[in-house]
Amino acid sequence: MIKEQGAIDVIPSKSNRLQPLAFDAVAYKKRNAIERFFGRIKQSFRRIATRYEKTATNFMAMIKLASVRLWCEFYEYNA
Repeated sequence: MIKEQGAIDVIPSKSNRLQPLAFDAVAYKKRNAIERFFGRIKQSFRRIATRYEKTATNFMAMIKLASVRLWCEFYEYNA
């Protein structure tokens, strides 16, 4: 049903599977980076993890502020 809607496999199959399924490695790499980003935000910013902000606009603003803060920390660390 999901395949009929145009979905593609992004997560690779288990390494011990006899016939591994094909997957999109580029999409998997991007997906992994996004998951790590949101995991980092949830770990560092409690108000985002608990959905403290009630409106979508305020929630998006907090995500943007957290993103800028994480980018600044990364930039300072690697400079």
